[in-house]
Amino acid sequence: MVEHDAFSATREAYDAAAPVYAQQFRDTLRDRPLDRAILSAFAEVASATGDGRVADLGCGPGYVTAYLDELGPAAFGVDASPAMIKLARQAYPSLRFDVGSMAALNIADGVLGGVLSRWSIIHTPPQELPVILDEFHRVLAPGGHLLVGFWASEDPSHPTQVFDHAVTPAYRWLPDHLAAMLREAGLVEVARMVREPQPTDRRQFQEVHLLARKAQAGAVRSRT
Repeated sequence: MVEHDAFSATREAYDAAAPVYAQQFRDTLRDRPLDRAILSAFAEVASATGDGRVADLGCGPGYVTAYLDELGPAAFGVDASPAMIKLARQAYPSLRFDVGSMAALNIADGVLGGVLSRWSIIHTPPQELPVILDEFHRVLAPGGHLLVGFWASEDPSHPTQVFDHAVTPAYRWLPDHLAAMLREAGLVEVARMVREPQPTDRRQFQEVHLLARKAQAGAVRSRT
């Protein structure tokens, strides 16, 4: 299956890259005040919903999970790469980290205050993304929030664009297109942060964070 092949290839690629990745990006938030700001806002709204827990999906070596936990909500991480989870557990032994797939989360229905997907959807083939967005919706409590980060496509005629990523092929998304997919999954956009590429960035793409909220209980969910 295409889904299995893409998942397996991504997992194996990040297993191989885990030590270098963890070393290279462990201080990435230090020089990113805008990222810290949106994470802080996300942590605040997520703490007030459901059981107050936040799942960092695609957590890698766990540094953002730990940052979220310091902000207040009880944060835990999930990643497809066993090597990444091993590093996260070693670095942050007081936090929970699990190996798992975003397409089939081992999390109960409607319990989480927040889901963070920070550049973790970029390796998902576009036709498989609705399954993952449905999982995000399923595990969030009514009124819970999703924060998704990704690189933007700027061409309206190409809502997704594949590019060569250092680890494994990845996709850029037209922000309005992804926001529409979130709506179809029952997650309504409430805020958007767009960061223009800086001269020192490795990739000269816009970076986008979409903050979306699951409807309160009783609201009608629509599909087009």
